[in-house]
Order: sequence, then structure tokens, then C-alpha cells
Amino acid sequence: METLEAVDMTQLIMESHELSTMINQSREVSEYLEAKRQMEADEEVQRLLVVFEAKKEQYEDVQRFGKYHPDYNHISKEVRELKRSIELRDSVQAFKRAEDALDELLYQVSRTIAHSVSETIKVPSNNPFLEAQGSGCGTGGSCGCSVKKPS
Repeated sequence: METLEAVDMTQLIMESHELSTMINQSREVSEYLEAKRQMEADEEVQRLLVVFEAKKEQYEDVQRFGKYHPDYNHISKEVRELKRSIELRDSVQAFKRAEDALDELLYQVSRTIAHSVSETIKVPSNNPFLEAQGSGCGTGGSCGCSVKKPS
């Protein structure tokens, strides 16, 4: 039987700080912060967000009554159109791409750490495709599924 060594928590925390510093100095974080700054500086996006927030409050009021509210269809359509207008702005699309790239980096780091312990550890992601690619139910037990190996 092999002897287990106690984890030096101080060393572990110091190395986690080193890892977080490396992540913060990455291209992904730099591009994310720049895209966020540009989106926040986009006056049209900011104007649309103010309008969207006001319309969203109206939508929430209408939601209490659902499709029976006389303005339900009209307000629902306006909210969808405003959301789409915001999403089509170049600065918002650039921000979303940068956010996705950063999320992918953080997912890969988390997955590497988790799978160094066990391949069956689930690693949550904001991207359902990454989660589906990473594992089955995670147990490989009575349900009959098995953990898929990342390709």
C-alpha cells in the first residue's frame, strides 16, 4: 500500500495564483477586455440597451398574464427585435466571440485539472457542445453509457 502525502496547501494556492496570472496575461483575456471596452464605448449599443431594459420591464409585466394580455404579442415582438438589433452590432459580436474564446480557455484549464484526478469528473461549461463532447452521464454505470474520450 502506497503512502499518501499531505497536500501543501500554501504551495497549491501559490501555484493557483501563478496559473491565474498566466490566464490574465493571455491573449484571450486581453481580447476579451478590449472587446468589452469597445462594446461599452459603442453609443448605439448603449442606447439600445437602455431601450431594451425599459422594454424588458414591460415584457415582464405582460408575462404575468401571458398570451391573454392585449399587448403580449406586440411587446414580445419588440423585445425580440431589440435583442436582435443589439446582437447584430459589430462590437457586440466581437465581444461574444472574445467571450467564447475566453470561456473555451477556462473550460480547457478546468478540464485538464479535473481529468488529472479522474476522467469521470464533470466539468461545467457555458457551451453545451463542450459538455456533450466531454462525457456521457459521467459514471459509466448502470445506465450503460461510458465516458467519451476527448478527441
